[in-house]
Amino acid sequence: MTRNVQVSVRAAMTAALVAAVAATASCSSGPPAPASVSSTAAPVPTSTAPPSAATAALQPFDAATLRADFERTAKEVLVPGAMMLLETPNGALTASYGTGIRDAERPVSAEDHIRVGSVTKTWTTTVILQLVQEGKLALGDPVSKYRPDVPNGDAITLEQMMTMRSGLFNYTETLELNSAMDKEPQRAWKPDELLALAFAHPPYFAPGQGFHYSNTNTVLLGLIAEKVGGKPLGDLFKERIFEPLGLKGTVFPEISSNSIPEPHPHGYFYGDNVLTMTNPALPEDMQKEATAGTLAPNDVTDVNPSWAWAAGSGISTAADLLILGEALVNGKLLKPDLQQKRLDSVTPTNPDNPGGASYGLGIAKFGNLYGHTGELPGFNTFMGSDPTNGVTLVVWTNLAPAADGKDPAVIIARSLIGKVYRASS
Repeated sequence: MTRNVQVSVRAAMTAALVAAVAATASCSSGPPAPASVSSTAAPVPTSTAPPSAATAALQPFDAATLRADFERTAKEVLVPGAMMLLETPNGALTASYGTGIRDAERPVSAEDHIRVGSVTKTWTTTVILQLVQEGKLALGDPVSKYRPDVPNGDAITLEQMMTMRSGLFNYTETLELNSAMDKEPQRAWKPDELLALAFAHPPYFAPGQGFHYSNTNTVLLGLIAEKVGGKPLGDLFKERIFEPLGLKGTVFPEISSNSIPEPHPHGYFYGDNVLTMTNPALPEDMQKEATAGTLAPNDVTDVNPSWAWAAGSGISTAADLLILGEALVNGKLLKPDLQQKRLDSVTPTNPDNPGGASYGLGIAKFGNLYGHTGELPGFNTFMGSDPTNGVTLVVWTNLAPAADGKDPAVIIARSLIGKVYRASS
């Protein structure tokens, strides 16, 4: 295993989501706005704010145009394979591109199992919210009530952790984790080991005084869910989310497991740690080699995802993600009052930029779509659903990040969204 794991571990699960929100919000044709993992504010998109749900309108549904756009964009970002599922009131489209294994005639499908990265956060936060509505937790509970070892724990609430406003240091930004991942890519990480890495560093800011996307928050929430729910996190997911929604291809792997259920594609990404230490994009000459096909990405399918645990080690399928994306906005997982509170919680991560990236109780907003993105070595996922206009979109790729450092599934999704919606005059 080469040292390139460090980049994906450090950057992908910290900056990818806020960059995706900012880039997708405008549904423009320009490049995604860059994200900075060291900033307390999300990046600012370069174009205007998206139309609101009240003013958004849908384009006429043209399956051929949408399919062609999907295939063109997937080819441009050099992914071996990609999958999209789109549902609108005017029509639905399922389309695949490329292969699940490089240099093999192995088509991808909606039933393929893929690592969904930070989409897992929607599972963890949903269980926490279910425990809240059962009276077993409160959004205002301090985390110190359940974990006395958390820095500033008396002043950090469960709500602040779900909205990424706790200030807790993100363990995936530590040199310790990344160095260990380089040397032991199949190491099984225990949640307390991850927290120890985070707690060795000072918080970014006082609780509630900023925004910083931190996987430490969601690992803590997973441990709290287990403590209060009285069962392992995987069992809570299965009983409270997977089985009620009929998700047949969705699993939360054991910490010791680095396998993916069949069928599944392989996951790939370019680069190495030295070259991409401060920038996930490859040097220009290597990008040209990737475009020419003379530089091959690395196969990282078997990296153990336990370093992400409750924040990103989940596995699912495009077919299941479509159901899950709709359930996150249509109230199938929460009672009406708390469901509405969740949707209303999505606010700008930077109050000085109300048209920029927005995040709430374990859920983000991309233009008119609520959902989440996910990335870890080799896989990038976009899942979003618009409850007002009845649109749901799922895209995944088996390459992450792209040679230019961007998130390929997000780029594809943004292009498609731009052809689904139009702003009314």
